[in-house]
Amino acid sequence: MMRVERIVALELDAMPAGLAAELGEAGLSARAVHRAVADALAEDLPEADVTSWATIPADQVETADFVAREDGTVAGLGIAELVFRYVMGNEITVARPVADGTAVSKCDVVLSVTGPTALLLTAERTALNFACHLSGVATGTAAWVRALDGTGARVRDTRKTLPGWRDLEKYAVRCGGGVNHRHSLSDMGLVKDNHVLAAGGVVAAYELVRTRFPGVPVQVEVDSLDQLRELLAVGVDQILLDNMDPATLREAVAITAGRATLEASGGLTLADAAAVGATGVDFIAVGALTHSAKVFDIGMDLRP
Repeated sequence: MMRVERIVALELDAMPAGLAAELGEAGLSARAVHRAVADALAEDLPEADVTSWATIPADQVETADFVAREDGTVAGLGIAELVFRYVMGNEITVARPVADGTAVSKCDVVLSVTGPTALLLTAERTALNFACHLSGVATGTAAWVRALDGTGARVRDTRKTLPGWRDLEKYAVRCGGGVNHRHSLSDMGLVKDNHVLAAGGVVAAYELVRTRFPGVPVQVEVDSLDQLRELLAVGVDQILLDNMDPATLREAVAITAGRATLEASGGLTLADAAAVGATGVDFIAVGALTHSAKVFDIGMDLRP
C-alpha cells in the first residue's frame, strides 16, 4: 500500500511527461495544475484514508468508470487522471474515451481507471471535484455559445474565479467554446468607474495607464454614450459597455463604426444573450461562467 507521505509531498517533476506535454498544448501551466492537485490531495489526505485502507485488501484490483449523469461538455479529465497517477503511481491503466471539450450524453463513460481498489476510492472525490467543477464551467459556457450562435458575438470570461483555480477555470471556458479575457491585473489594463473617479475623468484615466504602461493593452469601461465618444476621439480601441440595454448597445455600435472592439457587460443572463449579441457587439462579458458555475454531475462506478 502506498504511503501517504508520497501523496502529500509531490514534486513537480513527478508529473508524467505525457500529461505535462498535454497540459502545455492546452495552454495550461503544468506548475499551476501540479500545485492545485497536490494541494487538493494534501487537504484530503493529511494522513491515511482510514476507511478504504482498513477495509479493502491491498492486492484487490478493479476498474472504475467516470460516468456522465447528464448531458453536457466535459473538461478537466486529464487533471482527474493526474490525481489518480499521483495517488497510484505506475500501478494503474487509464483510458479517456473522450477529450476535454467534447459534448457528452447521460450515461457516457468519460474516463476509466484500473488499479488497486483502495487507492481508486482514495483518489475518487479529489478527481471528481476537478472533473465535475471544470465540466460545469465548460457546460455553462457552451450554453452561452449556443445562445449567441449566428450573432457574431462571443462570450468572454472575467477574473471572477475561485482563488487558485484561475488557470483551470479559464481552460474550462475555452473547452466550452468561450474566450478568455485578461488573466491577471498585470497583462492588461482595465479602467473601471473607480479608476475614472480617482483620475478625474475617463480620458484622463486611460491616458495615465497608456503613459505609464505603453506596451500593455488597455480596455476602458463606459456607462454612457458621451464617455464612448470621448474615448473614440482619443483612439481607445477596446471599450466595455457597462449596463446598457440592447437599444443603447446598438447605438454604441453605430457610433463606434468599427473603430474599437466593444464588449457588453453587467448583469447579463442567458435569456438576454441572443438580443445582446444581435446588437453588433464583439464580446459579452459573463462572470457567471466561473463564479456561478453549476457542478456537472459525474459519478465514479466500480465495474461489477
